[in-house]
Amino acid sequence: MAKVQWLGHSCFKITSDSGKIIIIDPWLEGNPAAACSVNDITAANLVLVTHDHFDHISNAAQIVQKTGATLIAAVETAGKLKAGGVPEQQVVFYGMGMNIGATAEVDGISVTMTQAFHSSESASPVGYIIKLENGCTIYHAGDTGVFASMVTLGVLYPMDLALLPIGGVFTMDPKQAATAVKLLGAKKVIPMHYKTFPILVQDAGIFAEMVKKEVPEAEVVILSPGQEYTV
Repeated sequence: MAKVQWLGHSCFKITSDSGKIIIIDPWLEGNPAAACSVNDITAANLVLVTHDHFDHISNAAQIVQKTGATLIAAVETAGKLKAGGVPEQQVVFYGMGMNIGATAEVDGISVTMTQAFHSSESASPVGYIIKLENGCTIYHAGDTGVFASMVTLGVLYPMDLALLPIGGVFTMDPKQAATAVKLLGAKKVIPMHYKTFPILVQDAGIFAEMVKKEVPEAEVVILSPGQEYTV
């Protein structure tokens, strides 16, 4: 069983059965919703970055450097982080990074890079399908709007848990995210990327009600920053 801890905004810490630690989109310093500081991250095996906006990438280089973790990111985003001090040998695929459609196998964990519909300066924004050693499959959508080929992702990678943005303005809003749950066929979903800023959706309960109506077989798990869920 995996432990999934929401560290605030789009940042998650996933701990596998065997104790492998995955950090996704680390923005902790300066994040008003952060559940911890960078200093509290003392170990990591993988650091995944979906795109180069500050609220997803800010502390990635620091965590990779201090923990010795392997960085997974799109080629150009990986290049930006290497310029920020990440050693080339700690970047997946011989220091290059990877691109949409690729799958990396690291320490028994499979990470597949998926499309996301958003903006980014250094590369196309992405999401990730993470398959842990025990087969538990988790989808982190990154920042994205809803897209029809989420159906294909759900067919290719049956998901135990989806981590979906619901905040609107920069990503899907609750209505679109509820449709995403249906398209993905996810069994459980944790909402993210909301409430951090006043401009974003403030209450995940709206999303939960929509999912209950449209996809009653799916379970919405609402966490507060710092809370952990076992899947």
